[in-house]
Amino acid sequence: MKGLTSIAGIHSVRAALKHGSEGVSEVWLERKRRDRRLAELAEIARGARVPIRQVVRDELDATVGDANHQGVLAWVRIPAARNEKDLEGILEKAEGPPFLLILDGVQDPHNLGACLRTAEAAGVHALVAPKDKAVGLTVVACKVASGAAQAVPYVQVTNLSRTMDGLKELGIWMIGTTGEAPNGLFDTDLTGPLALAMGGEGKGLRRLTRERCDLLVHLPMLGIVESLNVSVASGICLFEALRQRLRR
Repeated sequence: MKGLTSIAGIHSVRAALKHGSEGVSEVWLERKRRDRRLAELAEIARGARVPIRQVVRDELDATVGDANHQGVLAWVRIPAARNEKDLEGILEKAEGPPFLLILDGVQDPHNLGACLRTAEAAGVHALVAPKDKAVGLTVVACKVASGAAQAVPYVQVTNLSRTMDGLKELGIWMIGTTGEAPNGLFDTDLTGPLALAMGGEGKGLRRLTRERCDLLVHLPMLGIVESLNVSVASGICLFEALRQRLRR
C-alpha cells in the first residue's frame, strides 16, 4: 500500500493501536484463526475505528516474509518527525523525571528501528537525533521498530549541540557513552531527569556532543570485543536506567 508500511505480530499491532491508532490504516487478521488475543486486538481496532480485513494465511505470509506475524498485521502510516518545539511540549506532558535517548549520527535504519523499540519498552519519552548525517523514519526503520515508531516521538533537530544546551537549562542531566571514559555505567546514578547520548556506527559521539555531556561513562567489557552495536549498547544503558528508576 502506497505511503504505508506493515508491522506484524500481536504485541507490535497492539502497541500501534494503543499508542498511535490515528496512524493505523487497516488491520489484517487471519480468517481461520480462532485466538483470544486476536479477538482482543479486533476489539481494540473497532474501538479505535480502524478497518479490519479478514485474509487467508498465505496473504499474510506473502506480505511479511520470514517474520512471525501470529495471524495479524497492521498497515501504518510512517509518522512524521517532530521538532524542537514539539520536544518542549513532550517534556511538559511527561510523567516522572524526563527520560530521553539521544542518537548522534546513527545512519542504519535497522539500528534506529531497534533503538526505537527498546526505547519504547524502557519508557523513554522521546528519541532525539540530528537532521544531518542521520537516518530518518524510513519504511525499514518503522518496520524494525514494530509499532514503537508510533509510540515514541522521534525528534529531529537542526543543531544537536544547541538542543542539548537547552535541555541542560531545564535540569536534564546529559550522560554520554564512550569506551575510554573512567566512570562505569553501573556505578552512575541514572534516576533523575536524564538524556542518554549514544554515538553513531563506527565513530561514536562527535566532539561537540561529548563536550555537552555532563558525564561520560563506559560499558564494562570483559571479552575481546571492543565495542557493541549502537542498538545493543542503547538497550543496556536504557534498561540499567530503568532498573534504577524502578527501585527508587
